[in-house]
Parts: sequence; C-alpha cells; structure tokens
Amino acid sequence: MSDPRPVLVVTSLHDPTADVVIRELHDRGIPVVRLDSGDFPASLSVEAEITSQGIQGRLTTPSRIADLANIRALYYRRPTGFAFPHLSEQDARFAITQARYGLGGVLASLPGCLYINHPHRIGDAEFKPSGLAVAVEAGFLVPPTLITSSPDAARAFIKGHDSVIYKPLHNPVYRIDDVSSVVKIAEVTTEDIDESVSGTVHLFQKRVPKTADVRVTVIGSQSFCVRIDSDVLDWRTDYDRLTYTPVEPPPGIEQALHRYLDHFGLVFGAFDFCVGEDGQWWFLECNPSGQWYWLESETGLPMCAALADLLERTS
Repeated sequence: MSDPRPVLVVTSLHDPTADVVIRELHDRGIPVVRLDSGDFPASLSVEAEITSQGIQGRLTTPSRIADLANIRALYYRRPTGFAFPHLSEQDARFAITQARYGLGGVLASLPGCLYINHPHRIGDAEFKPSGLAVAVEAGFLVPPTLITSSPDAARAFIKGHDSVIYKPLHNPVYRIDDVSSVVKIAEVTTEDIDESVSGTVHLFQKRVPKTADVRVTVIGSQSFCVRIDSDVLDWRTDYDRLTYTPVEPPPGIEQALHRYLDHFGLVFGAFDFCVGEDGQWWFLECNPSGQWYWLESETGLPMCAALADLLERTS
C-alpha cells in the first residue's frame, strides 16, 4: 500500500528549484502540500494542539489541508518572512513575533517528520564562524581566517599573508538605484583598512592560489561533486564564464562532509571548496539552503531524483 502522507514544501511563491522537486514528487504519486510562511494569515491558517502524542492539528491553504501529525517530510527552502502591512508598526512587530514563534514553532515540531533541513538547524549552520570552526574539527583544510572589529588586527593579518580577501559574514540585500545588490568578495590591502572597520565585525581570509572551485552537494548519503573552472575570484559573480565537470573527491573528503553535517543535524548541504595549486581541497563554506538544480542541468547528475528519494523516504 502506498504511503498517503504528504511532503510539506515550505518555500516562496517563485522558486524554480522547488517547482522541479514538486514535479518529480507528483510524477511518483507522492502528495505534496506547498506553502509560504509569508502567506500567513491571508491564505494560510493553522490549528495545533499539544497532546501526549505530540502536535496534532492542521494547516489549511487555499487548495490543501495538511494533517500536522502525518507529514512524511518537510522541504524547507527560503520562504518569505511574515508581514502584516495592514497593521501599525508596533502591532505588526507584535504579530510577526507571534507568527514566528507560533506557526514557526509548529512547523519545527512535526512528529515523525524528516526535515530537509530543519529550520532551527539551518539557523545554527548559517553562522559562518561556527561553520569554519566545525570544518576544522571535521578534518577539512580551512584557510587562515580572522574575524575582527579591530583595524589594527586587520592590518596585521593582511601583512602576515601574501593575499587576503574580505567576505561578508552574512549577505543581506542592498538596494542601489532600486536594484538588488549584495556585498561581494574582494581582495583587500592594508591601505583599504580604516577606522570604519571598528563599526562592526568583518571576516578576512588568506586567499588560496587556486586552479578551480568545487561545489559538493550532499543529499542524504549521496554526494555530488562538480569542478567549476573560471577565471574569476568568486565564480558566483559571472555564471557565463563557468565550465562544469563532475569529479570524485580526494580521500577523506566524503567522511568529513558527513561529520560536518552530523554536527549541525543536517541532511542536505551545498559545500564550496577551492582547489589549491597542489590539488588539495580547501573548505570555504557550507550553505544549508544552497542552490543545486542548475548543476544537474549542466552535468546530468541525478540530484533531483536523490532529493525526491529522500523526501519520499525510500533512501
């Protein structure tokens, strides 16, 4: 008998990657309930009771009703935030907080549900200093890194290394001339450092001379490694200049990937490495909500099927 429990997909309205996964699940006959937390309360409602068997109740969307006690798996992919534009600023702030800790808490507590990934674990893993520290513990090579608000410490670190880059610790969207922009990775010198560094925390990292980059997408027990060749510092700034080649990881990398994910309680991760001139892989970061589908289109690697297997709970 087929499993009637649905997969819950929590994502924004316009998410091509989620669209592909949902289509794959539909083709397999797996029921899917899609929602965006930003739909609440206009077109999404919740009723949840705390019982001796765990949370019971339902989520209601315009087209589906989901039994909270019978969710097979939850695929959490960057939903939009709660918003109450019809309320005053103070009332909206209160309502957003209640929605986050109420509906958000319900979604994070579904009994017997497989999370890809659990939203709380995503939050933990998005702190870059934590990720770098865990990467060292997991056995990855990590470039020398400084996190500081001290201009003097930044200058000393830059002087101590041949080449240093600046990376934002998190990348909120800036609006420049009404166009969405982000702060880019850039090489820095001591002349770039002034007293404004003391205004917040910054991340500086030794630049590893590289021959290529590698994106490793881990989905459950499977790892998909793609070498990315380009002539740019940050390959994400110009996709038209990239070429892709599936590769096998060096010894020890596979085990380190899973040690890293196990530490944070994740079952999915998009890892970025650079390949040094000696062929060694250097850990840069792991995005617990990273993009992956464009790599399947470029390489044919069966990542969508692997993710659907996991959500279906056949792997």
